[in-house]
Amino acid sequence: MEITASTAAQLRITEEEFEMIKTKLGRTPNFTELCAFSGMWSEHCSYKNSIKWLKTLPRDGKKMLVKAGEENAGLMDIGDGYGVVFKIESHNHPSAIEPFQGAATGVGGINRDIFTMGARPVASLNSLRFGKLDDAKTQHLLAGVVHGIGQYGNCFGVPTVGGEIYFEECYHTNPLVNAMSVGILKNGTTVSATAEGVGNLVFFVGSATGKDGIGGASFASAEITEDSAEDLPAVQVGDPFQEKKLLEACLEVIETGAVVGMQDMGAAGIICSTAEMSAKGKSGMRIDLEKVPTRQQNMKAWELLLSESQERMLMVVEKGKEQAVIDVFEKWDLPCSHIGEVTDDGLLHFYMNGVEEAVLPAEELVLGGGAPQYDRSVKTPAYLEKIHAFDAGNVPEPTDLKPIAEKLIAIPNIASKRWIYDQYDSMVGAGTVSTNAPSDAAIVLAKPTNKALALTTDCNSRYVFADPYKGTMIAVAEAARNIVCSGGEPLGVTNCLNFGNPYDPEVYYQFTNAIKGMGAACLKFNTPVTGGNVSFYNQSPDGPVYPTPTIGMVGIIENVEDKMTMDFKNAGDIIYLIGEHRNDIGSSEYLHKIVGEEYSTCPHFDLDEEYDLQQTVARLIREKTIQSAHDVSEGGLFVTLAESCFNREFGFAAVTTDETLRKDAYWFGEAQSRVVVSVKVSNEKHFLQLLDQCNTAYTRIGNVVDKNIEIDGENWGTIDGWKSKYDNAIGNLLKGNKSEEALGTL
Repeated sequence: MEITASTAAQLRITEEEFEMIKTKLGRTPNFTELCAFSGMWSEHCSYKNSIKWLKTLPRDGKKMLVKAGEENAGLMDIGDGYGVVFKIESHNHPSAIEPFQGAATGVGGINRDIFTMGARPVASLNSLRFGKLDDAKTQHLLAGVVHGIGQYGNCFGVPTVGGEIYFEECYHTNPLVNAMSVGILKNGTTVSATAEGVGNLVFFVGSATGKDGIGGASFASAEITEDSAEDLPAVQVGDPFQEKKLLEACLEVIETGAVVGMQDMGAAGIICSTAEMSAKGKSGMRIDLEKVPTRQQNMKAWELLLSESQERMLMVVEKGKEQAVIDVFEKWDLPCSHIGEVTDDGLLHFYMNGVEEAVLPAEELVLGGGAPQYDRSVKTPAYLEKIHAFDAGNVPEPTDLKPIAEKLIAIPNIASKRWIYDQYDSMVGAGTVSTNAPSDAAIVLAKPTNKALALTTDCNSRYVFADPYKGTMIAVAEAARNIVCSGGEPLGVTNCLNFGNPYDPEVYYQFTNAIKGMGAACLKFNTPVTGGNVSFYNQSPDGPVYPTPTIGMVGIIENVEDKMTMDFKNAGDIIYLIGEHRNDIGSSEYLHKIVGEEYSTCPHFDLDEEYDLQQTVARLIREKTIQSAHDVSEGGLFVTLAESCFNREFGFAAVTTDETLRKDAYWFGEAQSRVVVSVKVSNEKHFLQLLDQCNTAYTRIGNVVDKNIEIDGENWGTIDGWKSKYDNAIGNLLKGNKSEEALGTL
């Protein structure tokens, strides 16, 4: 067939890029070659509209063991000869079309990124966004995604230990499903995703290849429309039991010493792994595609190259040691095929039954090599005029707080996510230590050391919508604050940057300012960005989703016995607020969901103030002066106090509104840089001495008591009644209980 610009356009290659391809090849590509460029130059693989900005993020740190973006995941030193491997990625578009498999294969793919480096996965987290929960489509998507995450993770045998979930109208058509995996390895045992050594053998290992997932990378680089269901073949199908066998086989085969390099066949399948491994090793490959194990007959060369069938790896094996590899995979009853050799010409030669189907320069295909790089136009979003015009003085100040608190505690963004996390196995592997003693971050044992990892995912996208720069700084700061409040020291960041169409100048404004805010905050907290994922085109005909730069952060607790939990421990303990009360209701759940204000300013945040707060809290925990720590976030002070009560069913009393502030700002405002702590009476003197040495405001606000809640001298009932509202709100809504109590004001 004749290959023209029109052919390229059907594969989402622009006319400009088609001319670039012809120049790089010195000829017109054939169809198979054009398909390879389509996958590799897609947004999903090439980061062509983001890479220039990603390079501005802080990417260096003393504890980093590999350079940012150099391997499949970030790797940082945790001491005692061990490292932590971690990464977060999106599976948004597949989950919008087929929520169960979309979410399940997202979990499978991110775990492969961890164990392909030689690490054993020890924890999974997620960050999810859906439309309004009282909508039937949202309930369908939620049920499918949660089932997919739970089924794959539970069967694979890695605990799901934490995450976050929000419900906003803008995610109705385009939900966000971000999956994070964390693993541990012994330093010096890392396997690199590289191909080197002329004559070394290229092996295909894992599940056989089918037609599922073909074009997945290109599908993920386009907007969701009413016709997107026709792209269902681009959604992969996962098998967690096969992945469990692949995990064990890969970790075992590494010990043979035969493996030169290994990479997961993720986005864009075989073409991606062969190109990236060859480019990194400054080598090439000769591949015989008919030797690739298949589960469907008569697959064409381009289909084999672009299939994203799951549970597969590409492995380069030292020549002469191949039998050791074959023996391991035969033991685990997994396909293992010698499909080619490493060459030194920098080219990828793909053959099918002796016929050369494609010749491609590896370096020209890959991110950081010949793939195009763009810097798009920027325009200040028009809606920001409404944000800047917001005046809290125009919002009537409520006089009766209790009915508002009852609605607030049941809003799905705030209420317990028990209905969701009960479907996840958080205890498999016996490494999770925060299940029954909740902390602001998930805490997982870093076996075989006596250390623990503190893990979190964070992003309030409404804050980012209101102010992309400040809102993204808040996302980084809250992640660090959650780790600090759990007794940990923040180590590093992986990000999942979910935005609309980058060709929209207003979207690109959000993206670039979010990157600037992330960079500033990561520098302040000394948390380098080790890698991550960019997901553009999260947009429907109704417009883009909220800008959602999700932060995955890992911290270290040097001794697991020093962890801190969020729950009040004893009646009679004193409650303090570390940080400063603010007359601020901007972008709060109260203002958005109860009052109904769509456009309001980002809550108060100052980076230096936040840093000082975290240093203070870390010292209070280190010197064992406090009993609990819980940061003030969605729902404000009231929700923070209530959540501190729930685990042991204590209450609080003697808490009164600061008369210099609005009542709704005091109780429901979400100004940042605040932490609620509890202190034993016998420790109060030492506690206050330490605080006076620190550069942080503090206020004594009340006492821990048995059972009841008392606010401004009024008895608001027992904590178990509030806990019931909090625990059952989402379940009641999903069961069809459409009472006002269950719905709040949704």
